This record gives sequence, C-alpha cells and structure tokens, in this order.
Amino acid sequence: MGERRAGGIDVSKRWLDLAVRPAAKPERFANTASGQAALVAHVQGLSTAQRPELLVVEATGGLEHGVVAALVGTQVPVAVVNPRQVRDFARCLGRLAKTDRLDAQVLARYGEQIGPEPRPQPDAARQEAQGLAARRRQLVEMLTMEKNRLQQAPARTRAGIRRHLEFLRGELADVERQLAELIAAAPAWQATYDRLLTVTGIGTVTATLLVVELPELGRLDRKQIAALVGVAPFNRDSGALRGKRSCWGGRATVRTGLFMATRSAIRFNPPIRAFYTRLIDAGKLKSVASVACIRKLLLIITTMLRTNTDWDPDRFRPTATPTPA
Repeated sequence: MGERRAGGIDVSKRWLDLAVRPAAKPERFANTASGQAALVAHVQGLSTAQRPELLVVEATGGLEHGVVAALVGTQVPVAVVNPRQVRDFARCLGRLAKTDRLDAQVLARYGEQIGPEPRPQPDAARQEAQGLAARRRQLVEMLTMEKNRLQQAPARTRAGIRRHLEFLRGELADVERQLAELIAAAPAWQATYDRLLTVTGIGTVTATLLVVELPELGRLDRKQIAALVGVAPFNRDSGALRGKRSCWGGRATVRTGLFMATRSAIRFNPPIRAFYTRLIDAGKLKSVASVACIRKLLLIITTMLRTNTDWDPDRFRPTATPTPA
C-alpha cells in the first residue's frame, strides 16, 4: 500500500461521488455549482490526518471541468486521468463491478498506489477556447455526414439537407470567428499562432488547434512532446519475444490535426519531403514514415517556439539519413 492519502471523485452528469482513502466515509454531492462548493468545503473541513494529498478525477468528456476548477483553491493537487488506465487498474485489483461509489474508491486507490502526476488546469480563457475547438470538430463531422447523405438522398429530401448544410456552414464560420477573437485577445497566443503559420504545411486550422490544445509546445523536449501527442514509439518486448515498436495514447485530436498538416508538408515543405523520401527509400512503410514526419514537424515547431524564430527551411533541412523505429 502507498503511504500517500488519496481521494477519488467519480463524476457523472448528476452526481459527484467522493472517496478518500484510507479512512474517510464516502460522500455524494450534486454535480452543480452548489454541490461542487459543498464538496470543496467538505475536503477543506477534513482533519489533517484525513485530508487527501492528491485527488484523482477521471476525464469524462468535460463533465469534470466544474469540480476540477472548484478544487483549484483547495491547495490539494488534482490529477485528471485517462478512464482506460483506471479500468485496467480496477481489473488488476479484481474489481469488475462498476458503480459510482465503487469507481470513486478505485480512483482513490489508484491515486494512493500509482500517484499520477497532477497537471496545471487550463484557465478560463483556455477552457473556453477548448470548448469552441471541440464544437468546431462536431460541426465538421456533421457537415461531412450531411454531405455524404446528400449524395444518396431522395430528391424530396435534398432541399432540406442543403438548408441544413448552409446552417452548419454558418455555425462553423461563427465558431472559427470566436476562436480567432480569443487568440487575438491573448498576445502570447497570437504570437505563437503567427509563428506556426510560417511553417509550410501548417494552416489556420492546425495553428489554432496547436495553440488551443497543445500549450506545452516549446516547453517540453522532443521525446516528451512526442509522447504527449501520441507519436512516440514504445517497445513491446517480453522475454525472448521482440515486437515492433508502436505508438499509442496521447491527444488524439492534436495527432489527427498534425497528420493532416504533415500530409501537406510532405508535398510542399522541402525539408519534410526530403525526410519522408529518405525513409521510404530506406524501406520504411508509408505509415511509419508519416508518423516519423509528424515527430520531425513537432521537433521543428518546438525548436522555433523555444528560440523565438520563424520557419527557416535551410536550418531544418535533414543532413543525415534518419533512422526511426
């Protein structure tokens, strides 16, 4: 058993279930502003012997944002964790049953034994920008679905689909305008956005995505940023078995955006195109070469932001045959 005192908060649309290990009684609060305030007051009212040193909350598609923001002032570190990792941990414990209160206890035990690293929570402006970015993705998905429906729709329904497409395009333009206004209102964001646009292959959509969803750019080294995005290869070796290295985890939305930008860079950005060509000539699969180019692009961007320099194709031109996994 770990020595740290940890608490777990299971978040649902209606409830917040709090469990603090090892001794405090489980408690339930409404997932409302008043309920979140009551949870904070409860945590602050615990005795020194019972107050958790770490609170663990599952990422639940945004339902956790309110309680996490409310907990910022408690001086208790909060770690927002991947639900899949917690479920794998629960299976290791033999906890197959799933209820809100049991989940809170599993989260507390996960915090107690694993001790996930608390990360700074986004401020109000970034939360607003991330909400708009998520809405943009939803609108793009709906537009794609409606365009596909239009191709096969009966004649009587096409006019309605076209009207819906016009409405969605208007909503998308409005969301993109609001995102641009938020970036313009923050000088540091605007400077990063402008610098990203100097890279051939990165357009306004990808630049906005990186500013909003990847604030760690320029602060982490190349291995850390690659792992954060989910393009760092990990070994799958055991005993005499030696498997191929593969990439997994990370921020899927950022990875998808960078994949699209990299496809453009492979065509029009000479250093990235040369890097990709060398990998293909060395016998690498196209998918492997593409992921390596994403890592290369991330390294370039990180270097640019760290050194406050714009894109320079001569500076980042590869000079040796790359040897990625």
